[in-house]
Amino acid sequence: MTMAATLTRGGRSWTPDYLVAIDPELCIGCGRCFKVCGRDVMTLQGLTEDGDIVPLDDDDDEIEKRVMAVHDPDACIGCGACARVCPTSCQTHAAA
Repeated sequence: MTMAATLTRGGRSWTPDYLVAIDPELCIGCGRCFKVCGRDVMTLQGLTEDGDIVPLDDDDDEIEKRVMAVHDPDACIGCGACARVCPTSCQTHAAA
């Protein structure tokens, strides 16, 4: 199902572009996207040597680096603020 464009308050056409994934290999865990998102869509997680994303409360010895991960994709409103502040372009966005 493709979502039709909606209108801004001023009546201009706008199509939401929703966050669907974050590439843990590209993400540096800076948290800029988390700071601009007021919808709790992302969360900071750990990335193991095997490439598994795990909660930070797991054994820190297994965590290779910290990365952002999609936490609640259904909360995304498609504003694109996270993509605009990301220094590594690690996010994938798509229309509904």
